[in-house]
Amino acid sequence: MDKALAHKKVLIAGGASGMGLALARHCLDAGAEVIIVGRNEARLRAAEEALRFPAALAAVVADVSREEQMVTLFERVGALDHVVCTVADIEGAYELLPALDLKAVQRAVDSKIYAPLLLAKHGVSKIGRDGSLTFTSGIAAYRPSARGAAVAAVNAALEGLVRALAVELAPIRVNAVSPGWVDTPIWAFVAGDRKDEVLGAMAERLPVGRIGQPDDIADAVRFLMGNGFTTGTVLHVEGGHRLI
Repeated sequence: MDKALAHKKVLIAGGASGMGLALARHCLDAGAEVIIVGRNEARLRAAEEALRFPAALAAVVADVSREEQMVTLFERVGALDHVVCTVADIEGAYELLPALDLKAVQRAVDSKIYAPLLLAKHGVSKIGRDGSLTFTSGIAAYRPSARGAAVAAVNAALEGLVRALAVELAPIRVNAVSPGWVDTPIWAFVAGDRKDEVLGAMAERLPVGRIGQPDDIADAVRFLMGNGFTTGTVLHVEGGHRLI
């Protein structure tokens, strides 16, 4: 067991897939109690099955970008040690400006800005003084592509929010992980059928020689949850992408 997480209670918004699911597995293996939250009930049930239905796992259907649902969620879950959000709804937002649908941009803002705000607003009263909030920004804020204006903007805004919340919510710690290119289902919206080709080309460019995996990001979040002297920080886990 990991002493920093054993017997802790961790809520993971976006815990049904990708980086969130990997983190849920890490936390359960470390002896934590885990609550995964997501909008899609079928996906949550599949995650429970993938994690083998441990007694320390609960799954809750909720939209973390809707305030009334966050009020109900935190009334239900009780005291917490850590809250993590890996939610990113960027379907339709990764487009050149002529094709960019502002409804898709709003969904990206909902998931990357409103959701963290609401998790902080309604979760802070449930988190102990030694606890933390950890959010997920991304490499697009530093190395945007021609189609990435909306995604770059929301990631950059989230990092500003993290710094402000770290001051306002102290001594509760607030941090962000900024992943690089990680092999998760989100690439279906970014590259479509060219996913393998696009990821393979980037792997050849990166100093580490490979694309990230969800476990890489889970490791980083575990560090931020466990390190009591880190707050207001963006931890880059991107294989050296900012160097190329």
